[in-house]
Amino acid sequence: MAITEGRTMCETVGKKPLWQRLGWLALIWAASVLALGLVAGSLRLFMSAAGLSTP
Repeated sequence: MAITEGRTMCETVGKKPLWQRLGWLALIWAASVLALGLVAGSLRLFMSAAGLSTP
């Protein structure tokens, strides 16, 4: 475990409130879902432009 200024990382992480840690988790999840949607949408756009759409 890394020691920063006499404290371990677990001690410094535990100091933040639960709502803040859950907020970051939700923000990262939402950003990943948005990124996945953008990638899927762009792939669908390129495939339809190449004529690979279903009838």
